[in-house]
Amino acid sequence: MPKTAHMTKILTTIGFDADDTLWHNERFFRLTQAHFSDLLADYCAPDHLSERMLAAERRNLGRYGYGVKGFVLSMIETAIEVTEERVPARIISELIAAGQDMLSYPIELLPHARTAVETLAQSHRILLITKGDLLDQERKLAQSGLGDLFDGVEIVSDKTPATYEAIFTHHGEGTSRALMVGNSMKSDVVPVVTAGGWGVYVPHGVTWEIEHAEPPNTSDRYHEIDDLGALPPLVDRIEQP
Repeated sequence: MPKTAHMTKILTTIGFDADDTLWHNERFFRLTQAHFSDLLADYCAPDHLSERMLAAERRNLGRYGYGVKGFVLSMIETAIEVTEERVPARIISELIAAGQDMLSYPIELLPHARTAVETLAQSHRILLITKGDLLDQERKLAQSGLGDLFDGVEIVSDKTPATYEAIFTHHGEGTSRALMVGNSMKSDVVPVVTAGGWGVYVPHGVTWEIEHAEPPNTSDRYHEIDDLGALPPLVDRIEQP
């Protein structure tokens, strides 16, 4: 669709995170981890199991990356550890099945997601920038009904200042004229602000512990909004200082 001329704009490109920004995701991980705790109840207390699982996830990020597959492999590894290699095959089978279920959950958009993307797509270059399993992220985007609204889709292994600089330079005029919105302070906000762009935090309520970070409160390019319904008005304020 036609865009307003970029030369008059402060922002030319807007990036959206996907999971727990545009659609629900983390709650499925929490439900599966609760099931994991039930399966291992005879071997390990829930709190201790959660600690061991989080340690496995941190340890495995460099090997498996983000997403369901790495999550399932970390559950299996943790189950082997806490049972001292005595975990029944039945439990391993149930963990694999739980992961397969996670890869088929229907997509449910978060409030105002469609309206925000549709509105901003009329005036700015719109990108989807997300981490996770390639096939799963492609599936979710296709089911979301939002795919045709994006000018570009980037599924990355990690989100760093260099990652954003490369993406926003390739698709736009660099990070200094870009804004990124997402529910992760660590991945969606801090690295963009560090790279000289605007970072907008939209809390989801349930955030993976690994994604926690301190907000860049000293930067005038950091903003927080309650939901995506507030994003188009915020962009208007940035465009008209």
